[in-house]
Amino acid sequence: MNSTESVLPARTPLSRLTAGLLAVLCAGYAAGAAVGWGSSELALVMGDFGLAGAALVAALSCLAHGVAVGGHTRPAWLLFGLSSAMVAFGNGAWGWYEVVLRQPLPPDSLADYAFLLFAPLAIIGLLVLAQRPRTPAGWLCLLLDGWLVAGSLFTLSWSLALGRVAAGDGDDPLKLALGLGYPVLDILLVSLVVGLRFRSRDGNRAAVHTAMIGLALTVVCDALFTTPQFHSDYHSGELLDAGWFAGSLLLAWAPWQHGRHPSREHPSAQGSPRRRVASTFSALTPYAAAAVCTAGILYNALGGRPLDRVMLAAASTVGLALIVRQGVMLLDNLSLAQELATKEAHFRSLVQGSSDVIMIAGPSGALSYVSPAALRVYNRDPEDLVGGNLLNLVHPEDVDRVLAEVRRILARTRGARFGIGEPSARVECRIRSGEGEWLHVESTVNPYRDGLILNSRDITERVRLQAQLQHNAFHDPLTDLPNRALFAQRVRAALSAQGPVGTAVAVLFLDLDGFKAVNDTAGHQVGDELLVQAARRLQAAVRSEDTVARFGGDEFAVLVRGRLGHPQVRDLAERIRGALSEPYWIGGAELGVAASIGIAFGPDAPLPVPEPAPAAPAAPGGPGSAGNGPRKDGPRKDGSRKDRDGAAGPAASAADELLRNADLAMYQAKSRGKGRVVLYTPAMRAELDRRSELEERLRAAVREGSFTLLHQPVVELAGGRLTGVEAQARWRSAGGLLLTPAEFLRTADSGDAATRFARWLLTEAVAAAARRRADGPAAPPVPVTVRLAAERLCAPGMYETLAAALRDTGLPPELLVLEVARTGPDALADELGRRLAALRRLGVSTALAGFGAGGGSLGALARLPFDALKLDRSLVQDVAESTLTRALAGHALRLARDLGLATGADGVDHPRQVAALQELGCRRGQGLAFDRPLDELRLRRALLRRGYPVPRQPQGGPGRRPLLTPDPRTGGLAEAAGARPGAPHPGLDLPQRHAVGGPSGGPHGETAVPPA
Repeated sequence: MNSTESVLPARTPLSRLTAGLLAVLCAGYAAGAAVGWGSSELALVMGDFGLAGAALVAALSCLAHGVAVGGHTRPAWLLFGLSSAMVAFGNGAWGWYEVVLRQPLPPDSLADYAFLLFAPLAIIGLLVLAQRPRTPAGWLCLLLDGWLVAGSLFTLSWSLALGRVAAGDGDDPLKLALGLGYPVLDILLVSLVVGLRFRSRDGNRAAVHTAMIGLALTVVCDALFTTPQFHSDYHSGELLDAGWFAGSLLLAWAPWQHGRHPSREHPSAQGSPRRRVASTFSALTPYAAAAVCTAGILYNALGGRPLDRVMLAAASTVGLALIVRQGVMLLDNLSLAQELATKEAHFRSLVQGSSDVIMIAGPSGALSYVSPAALRVYNRDPEDLVGGNLLNLVHPEDVDRVLAEVRRILARTRGARFGIGEPSARVECRIRSGEGEWLHVESTVNPYRDGLILNSRDITERVRLQAQLQHNAFHDPLTDLPNRALFAQRVRAALSAQGPVGTAVAVLFLDLDGFKAVNDTAGHQVGDELLVQAARRLQAAVRSEDTVARFGGDEFAVLVRGRLGHPQVRDLAERIRGALSEPYWIGGAELGVAASIGIAFGPDAPLPVPEPAPAAPAAPGGPGSAGNGPRKDGPRKDGSRKDRDGAAGPAASAADELLRNADLAMYQAKSRGKGRVVLYTPAMRAELDRRSELEERLRAAVREGSFTLLHQPVVELAGGRLTGVEAQARWRSAGGLLLTPAEFLRTADSGDAATRFARWLLTEAVAAAARRRADGPAAPPVPVTVRLAAERLCAPGMYETLAAALRDTGLPPELLVLEVARTGPDALADELGRRLAALRRLGVSTALAGFGAGGGSLGALARLPFDALKLDRSLVQDVAESTLTRALAGHALRLARDLGLATGADGVDHPRQVAALQELGCRRGQGLAFDRPLDELRLRRALLRRGYPVPRQPQGGPGRRPLLTPDPRTGGLAEAAGARPGAPHPGLDLPQRHAVGGPSGGPHGETAVPPA
């Protein structure tokens, strides 16, 4: 609890209001009794029925509390309620005679018997509350203490009044019993209140004490009433009634007292002052009782009164009880001393055998005790430490902290005496050992009298282990360089630090080119050794104040801060690149790698001069080197890998952006040929954002169904027969135009969006072919060709998607042809071969499209199981005009025929190309020379015709511009003005639609295509 815990009962506002009201009532009653209430009639009413009412309130309050609250105190409160009810009945009977009947109270009335029953019921209630002894000696001491108190009070009372009362009423036994019954029972009640220990726990201590005060006040008033001086002159409404009134109200208020909060005392506090006073009072009670008894005897002896037998017997028994009590206490003290010696020996053995060092220091810090464990832990003799100052053992750098902790503990100790806080605490510091080294020590400090007691243990190994664990958490286990987390922290600190004018912060991202080949050929152990050597070269190439970190795999980073410009940082990067590109000698073999480095400057540095970038940079995250460690993810859409730091704030945001920029510049270096240094420019971010936007648009288009499917006929060049169709996707813009988004579809060659688009294209093409086949002879089925990149064909789940589409639609596998647009990297060749073999087993034909463009085509033909080969558009474009192109195309077609592959050509747009391909022996072709991509309705019409006239090259001059070639006047694609003579189909009757967005095309380079 944070609030101060008082030693007094915690009082709520309602409790304080009730106490104030009771005080006002008691003061008002006392004032009224002091002035005689103004009239004798009112005095009789207040003296009789007023006391009866107060006693009745006390009875109802105690009974209600006893019924409502359970526990061991319930019988006591019920008995207190009954005793108050007796008082209420007696006062009511007294008032009946005096007020109603207007006659004096007769002798031996019911009121006397009711008053007589008050004390026994209260005595039984006190016995219920009393804490019973647990041993026979305890019971004996309790009886002796009770008799000492009761006998002494009886002796004193007998000498003062009871003897004369007994002598005057000796002729009437009943009157004598009633006359002696009141004081004897009151004496017994007072003895219980004084001598007994009550089970007054923290929760009900205030209630029990208030009830005891109320009963004691009532007994005192009864004792005064029984004296001859008061008894002979008493009449109702006097000041004595105020004591009875206050006692009843205190007893009524007692059950509803709120207990205080339990105090949490420390053992060193030596108990609270109130407990010490209570213990002293209990110990002195027998002697005080003997003193009271002696005072009674002296009163009679000095007053010349005879000592009767009753007084002598009572005084003798009191003296005998005191002697026996002393004997019991002596035996008890001997037993306690023996027990204390045993416990002291036990604890001494525990202290001496403990592995912890126990020291006791005085207020000035002087050591008064040091346990023998100091010789084992500190390697210092405990005798040499005793008398010295504790602070002389502590490391100078830890002295101030230890002093502050000690002061705080002492302050909390003073507060703990009032229930505030815990005084103990833990302190860690360094202490000099006997060999002179500093040991890390953890001490539990507790107050001890006016000083402190320290329980210390050596935690040097634990501190070293924690330091090692912290080091491992922020350093790479292989190279011992800072890891990503520590590097990010230092970048944030560098960006937040205030430096002189011109201070720049730069981050260099490095990737080892060719490391994967070393890993695959020489093994991971050699790769690890190469990474270690590369890390050492990095550290040797940079300045001492720069930070070199390993991010995982073969990626490293360098943090540079200082008054450096772009040329100096670039020179540093070139020096690093040169150092990392030197040959590595590992296990007697020479190995070589290169380094691609990206540089990014912090926000306070001036922007660098943009570097010329390639027109169409390769997508970041393409094939590259990998390392011995976590596989690189490549830049995210925001240009960075997934950040695992989780930091927030301006410095964290700036650091994350700086790391992303350097990462992006490094991937630009790899895409431009590797082994070079590239400085980040905002254009790189803009290019990445543009590509990210295109990918998002692609996802949205696939999700919202914005793509539509067109089919371009594949024609046999020899006779014009329609032998198949190729499915091609078009993007339907918001205006209803079918656009050919060049960049949009190029974006579809990589990433998750590309795989989703490929699944959609394959599923839609198979479903459309199945619908045409289901229509029967009206539209004879022909094979449908779907072109995919090798990466898309090898994507997880693509084969299952194709098989499910064929199974769900019922399309025969022989009516599906999959064209591989490019074979992809060499690492993908094995997986591509497995996928093509699985497709062949399924019955699906495969073809290699785009032959003649790029590299690796001949190797693909040798390794991969294709059924057909299709020449690339770039090779067909000049086949009629260029002798070299014609020779290359001829050799390619001859090679395909020798391998048993069907031949075809893409981009056949001119009649002269048709003629040249016919001469070279190409079997099939597709292009604008036959027909453009058609929608479903026009495709079905073309399928019904089953063929196209083979166009012939016009005589004289070059061929006319084909369909959908660039129009130099508009920059778009021009529509043929009319049907070519002998053309198989007329031109479209729709109006000309120009390029969207003007000559430069649409917002993403889209080119308008008139709806078929």
